[in-house]
Amino acid sequence: MKKHILCLGDSNTHGYCADPADCADGGIRFNEDERWTCRLQTALGPDYLVTEEGLSGRTTVFQDPLHETMDALTVLYSLLKSHEVIDLLIIMLGTNDSKERLGVNAACISIGMERLVRKAQSVDCWGDHAPNILIVCPPPIHPEMADPAMGKGCDVKTRELPAYYEATAKLVGAHFLDAAEGEFDAILLDVQMPVMNGYEATRAIRTMEREDAGSIPIIALTANAFAADMGKARSVGMSDYIAKPIDVGNLTDTLKRWIR
Repeated sequence: MKKHILCLGDSNTHGYCADPADCADGGIRFNEDERWTCRLQTALGPDYLVTEEGLSGRTTVFQDPLHETMDALTVLYSLLKSHEVIDLLIIMLGTNDSKERLGVNAACISIGMERLVRKAQSVDCWGDHAPNILIVCPPPIHPEMADPAMGKGCDVKTRELPAYYEATAKLVGAHFLDAAEGEFDAILLDVQMPVMNGYEATRAIRTMEREDAGSIPIIALTANAFAADMGKARSVGMSDYIAKPIDVGNLTDTLKRWIR
């Protein structure tokens, strides 16, 4: 079977387009060439299956008084079982939890994420391997993009989320990524990572819809520092390489060359 990546999220995962002028097809949803999930599928190639589970308005665990079953927790068991076997679960939620009418702050949103992840870890959908979950903190809401339906204070809460989510990821044993732009100076990738190796991860990063996706230094960590391997690394978009076992001085010098 193909390696299966399930993407659980809200409108950012569904691909909702608030302004049809921003969408290539002029509709209310970005097409298959635009949605990040589809671009991830293209970048990873035929050995992977990337499945979208995006619902506009979805929260982690908090029920919306205006719309029923908008929280992921309520449907998580059946959702995960319907998609088993899952090799990697990507959860990008939290924006809608910040709505004023839900009455929770960033700390409580993070507790909601913890509860959701722990539930996902308990579901028998992982085949013969341990649960593998990536928590992605969504980009913050900009004050000038405030929506009356979201209410007051959403921009502040979403700016506070990354620190809470990072701590939650460490607590539950999940991976963490902050989707906000400008958060990284460089990326170190082990070529032999499980599920998605360093080459595949680099292709995925280079196709992301971020201003820095094409320019951020990506440095390979590899035990096979041969010319052919380095050629492959550069062909997929890696900037440089560091041979393993890692020498701290070499690591420092390499980072200094790439980080301005």
